[in-house]
Amino acid sequence: MIGVDGMDPGFVERHWAELPNLKRLRDRGSFARLATTTPPQSPVAWSTFTTGLDPAGHGIFDFVDRDPSTMQPYLSMAETRPPRFQIPLGPYELPLTRSQVVSLRRGKAFWQLLETHSVPVTIVHMPANYPPLEAGDELAGMGTPDLRGTEGTFAFYTDDPGIAPGPVPGGLIKRAEVDDGHAELNIAGPPNALRRDHAYTSVQLNVDVDPEQPFARLSAGDAVAIVREGEWSAWMPVDFTLVPYVASVRGMFRVYARQLHPRFELYVSPINIDPMSPDLPISAPHSFSRGIALRVGRYSTLGIPQDTSALRQGVFNLPEFLSESRLILQDEQKLLNDSLNRFREGFLFFYFSSVDQNSHVLWGRHDDELLEFYRAVDASIGEVMRRKPTAELMVMSDHGFAAFNRAVNLNTWLYQQGLLALKTPLGAGEKTLDDIDWPRTKVYALGLNALYVNLAGRERQGSVPPGPERDALMQRVREQLLALRDPANGAAVVETVTAGVASGPDWIVGYSRGYRASWQTGTGGLGSTVLEDNDDAWIADHCINAADVPGVLFTTRKIHVPDPALKDLPVSLLALFHLPPGTGMTGRSVY
Repeated sequence: MIGVDGMDPGFVERHWAELPNLKRLRDRGSFARLATTTPPQSPVAWSTFTTGLDPAGHGIFDFVDRDPSTMQPYLSMAETRPPRFQIPLGPYELPLTRSQVVSLRRGKAFWQLLETHSVPVTIVHMPANYPPLEAGDELAGMGTPDLRGTEGTFAFYTDDPGIAPGPVPGGLIKRAEVDDGHAELNIAGPPNALRRDHAYTSVQLNVDVDPEQPFARLSAGDAVAIVREGEWSAWMPVDFTLVPYVASVRGMFRVYARQLHPRFELYVSPINIDPMSPDLPISAPHSFSRGIALRVGRYSTLGIPQDTSALRQGVFNLPEFLSESRLILQDEQKLLNDSLNRFREGFLFFYFSSVDQNSHVLWGRHDDELLEFYRAVDASIGEVMRRKPTAELMVMSDHGFAAFNRAVNLNTWLYQQGLLALKTPLGAGEKTLDDIDWPRTKVYALGLNALYVNLAGRERQGSVPPGPERDALMQRVREQLLALRDPANGAAVVETVTAGVASGPDWIVGYSRGYRASWQTGTGGLGSTVLEDNDDAWIADHCINAADVPGVLFTTRKIHVPDPALKDLPVSLLALFHLPPGTGMTGRSVY
């Protein structure tokens, strides 16, 4: 099974001639649009694919969730729990037990059922599967953090006095002092969990720039690389010291030499967990990631490895971003090749991220460049068909794509409707969760599709009593959202408002094509206006009405249902191995 995140059926249909292997798979077996989840977000959709459960069953409703007792947001897929017992020793706190990374997804994965029935299983980069389950051989995918515990934090070093240093979304801008062609750059690593102050660890990257030629020598610890201006280094493994001579953690990064003369501009990727020596649980068994690296070399381990943040912040231009994307695609292709070399029987799942992440920044404006990634995935599917001609093959995606032209500040709309209160007037600029006056707020948005009642007895400072008042409020908000029109063109901003469940959002907002929740809304903030043009490099998305962004389904067998849905796939896979659906699965076999 090949999972291609974000593969869009309409794009495929417009390019059959350039995608010969998908066309051959269609002609040999079947091709259909695949209904996605509500909301059509990747962690939600892949959790449904994994468990066969609707979001109410597996408990993942958005990239972002909130703790109603504190009203603080958190990433929905997994959490790290610190050691329960520690011994103080000077500036250190030495743990007596290990910290734990715990998945927040509920339900049993379909491949756990396969393994229970002695079916060999290999799962490579399944999204929303961090930490990986103890079932077969697994390599974690989307949701895997960098070594700093973030979704990915780059560093950009420059001696340009016109660029202000400091944190930016997704990264750090740092001043570089270049003296006679030599620079010593401090690479920030993870916070030191063994120190009471949790001070960040670091390593020194030494850079020696050739005075005449566009080359530089890089060294950090034992890692050495030579880079040309405009080129990438190989992975550089480094150790971040926790306790001198006693404990350290291993990470790795790649360097892009953006400019060496006359200005100095150096990009350092997020610190990836080193698959050769992982200090976080990226594979099961623990040795699986190392075994792959010994066979094919080091590879990206970050859950979302393409650095769209660097593009959005202007650290990359589009060609530079695409150069990184091609490196990541090469990583994916070598991992697939290794997986095919090892596959003899049972079930193999392999995931491609490249179509999704490049669609976000190419869709509708750079189709030739996007087609390059579709064609590369198509070629890989052809290689699977050539090397495993008798295997049952399924290719699927979790959702499709649409343009993102206008951003919706949903909390600003609620403010204008008198449903959300602020401690100070909105005025110009942006507000955050901390600016909301909770005792006077009735409804709030947090996440890309989620809307909540500030419910008494559930939220920390809930103002709406449960019962008829809540029900009437929900109906009124739904009607008002469906009536919302864009003053720029008269278009409906929202297509659907779906009732949620007690354990999740109260509503799921399905935006119309061309619209999406603003970035501020995603973290509970407010913008200065309800609607604004999207001038970001992130020009396309799928967090809208689910019916508008179906995924794809290709199989070597004929599909015998007219409207296959994502939740049907685990049932179908179990049926191929003559196994019944798992507990709580409501899907049908498509065969």
